[in-house]
Amino acid sequence: MSRPPRDSKLSKREIGARMRALREERGLTQMALAEEMGLTQSNVSAMERGDRGVTIHQAVKLGRILRVSVDELLTGTSTARQENARPRQDRRFRRRLEQLESLPKGDKQALLKTIDAFLSKAP
Repeated sequence: MSRPPRDSKLSKREIGARMRALREERGLTQMALAEEMGLTQSNVSAMERGDRGVTIHQAVKLGRILRVSVDELLTGTSTARQENARPRQDRRFRRRLEQLESLPKGDKQALLKTIDAFLSKAP
C-alpha cells in the first residue's frame, strides 16, 4: 500500500477548529455534542483543541450530527456529491428557475406578477 502525499496530512488542530466552527454554526454546545456522540464534554473539548484525534467512527458520527460530509469535516472541502444531496424538490425548483431564464422578457414579467400574487397570499 502506497503512502499518501505529504500535503494530504490531516492536522488534529485543523480538524478540531473545523469541528468547533461547525458546532457553533449549528448552535450546539460542547455538552450537547458530547451527549449526541456518547462522549464527555472534556473529550469534545480536547478534540476541538487538537489535543485528541477523531476516530473514523467519530468522524462519521460528527458528519451526521453536524450535517456535513466526512470529507468536509476532515479537509474543509465540500464535495459535489454533497451539493447534489439536497432534497429532490430543491433540484426540481432549481431546474425550473434555469428554464425560466430562457423565456422572453415579457413572459418573465408576466410570470413574476403571477408569483407575486401567490406570495402576497402567503402567511
